[in-house]
Amino acid sequence: MIDATYLGIDLGIGRVRAVLCDGAERTLADASVRLACSAPQPGWREQSPEEWWHATLEAVARVRADAPAGFARLSGIGVAGQTQGMTLLDKHDRLLRPAMLGTDARARAECVELEAMVTEARPLTGNLALPGCSAPKLLWLQKYERSVFDNIAKVLMPKDFIVFRLTGEFVTDMSDASATLCFDVARRAWSARMIHAVGLTPDRFPRLAEGCAQAGELRAPLAEAWGVKARVPVAAGAARPAAAALGLGAVGEGAAYVSLGPSGLSCVTVRGARPCPERAVRNFAHGLPGLWHQLGVTPACAAGVEWWANIAGLPGRGVVHAQAEAAAREAMDDAPVFLPYLDGAGTPHDDARAAGVFFGLTARTTPAAFAYALLEGVAFSIADGLAAIRATGTRFGRASLIGEGGESRFWCELLATASGLPLDRHAPEFAAAGAGAVRLARLAAGEGEADALCAAPPVVETVLPRDDWREDLDIRHARFRRLYRALKAEFAFREPEP
Repeated sequence: MIDATYLGIDLGIGRVRAVLCDGAERTLADASVRLACSAPQPGWREQSPEEWWHATLEAVARVRADAPAGFARLSGIGVAGQTQGMTLLDKHDRLLRPAMLGTDARARAECVELEAMVTEARPLTGNLALPGCSAPKLLWLQKYERSVFDNIAKVLMPKDFIVFRLTGEFVTDMSDASATLCFDVARRAWSARMIHAVGLTPDRFPRLAEGCAQAGELRAPLAEAWGVKARVPVAAGAARPAAAALGLGAVGEGAAYVSLGPSGLSCVTVRGARPCPERAVRNFAHGLPGLWHQLGVTPACAAGVEWWANIAGLPGRGVVHAQAEAAAREAMDDAPVFLPYLDGAGTPHDDARAAGVFFGLTARTTPAAFAYALLEGVAFSIADGLAAIRATGTRFGRASLIGEGGESRFWCELLATASGLPLDRHAPEFAAAGAGAVRLARLAAGEGEADALCAAPPVVETVLPRDDWREDLDIRHARFRRLYRALKAEFAFREPEP
């Protein structure tokens, strides 16, 4: 409906974004509010869900102020949310503690304990036990915050808390549930075996729904305060990777995207669950029925660029990209090789003890060569994640590129050449997760079918692999892989960051 409008809410770790679109997905208003993240101890990462909610209200208020006539025609709301953050409520719907984020690493020991307790955990869930997942976090709470654990009435993901505040309903979607390790990804159902293993019962978890289904309706007091009609449907929503896939139109077998965000993410849509925990490939449900994702993860991506800019005293990541490009023009062969494992190694290694390494330094090594090595190492790591997905039998021929790292065409060329994959770049202002949230709102409102609504955004440029780089990069990529294998035993003696 052209006269209807739809609100997409995108809850990230760094900010909440609200975007209001009309029925043709033209943006009418867009607003963001920053969020704070706390680290009470090394390796801990927490946020206040109340801050999420107040930031959401503020972002919506700005959108409403910027487009009052459009907002008054609101016909649906969709929410995308950061993955793996765990929010706990008591029987009175009160928060028990700050949310433990997906980047929180305190439950590493509990991952080992969980897989020892439930030897079939990987086949049941289709995934490795990782400290960001809810299940090991719940085991940690049993040990160290028993009073909190004993009062748990509901275990929610971040966007589920926003949906609850919007509707009064406890609902999660299949994509977010996939990251809890309490979910049978292949069956798209809660796993009673895994839930009982962490000392809870299935009623402590929210009702399951497909992301495009209606979770409920906007609560009457909010509808009245916002000046909208009384019955505004709210979608169950989706985890940000699934929402980004919807925004990019990645809704068919082999549709792929790569995100060069703070962490790197490779995501391929498949028809049917394809678990591969032995290669550290994540296997999550999509935001649409009958679809799944395979995901490869590089923990430090654009965050590594920021780290190097700080170490080298550079004013920002743009300078790092410029230095790297200059170094490549001078002498790619002279640059060191970099293992980008500043936060451990993700796909395909799943090695929390792995550390960042510059190898091959000489008296001729320049600051620009360090910058080049950093971008190249991340490109190799993401390419290895894509190769792990290919090794499961999944086929894909190109990928969309999103995330702040995509601002550097040079980095895109490195990644395209290392992976052998053409990369489609979209408009800089395009926000895939927010666009996906809007599409979820439209689907929940019954506007149309997913195949028709979820078209791919316009491609500004396709970055192709560079033939003139291929031979040199192949040699350096092989050295990169050998270097990890050579150091793996040394990493085993290193305690991972807590």
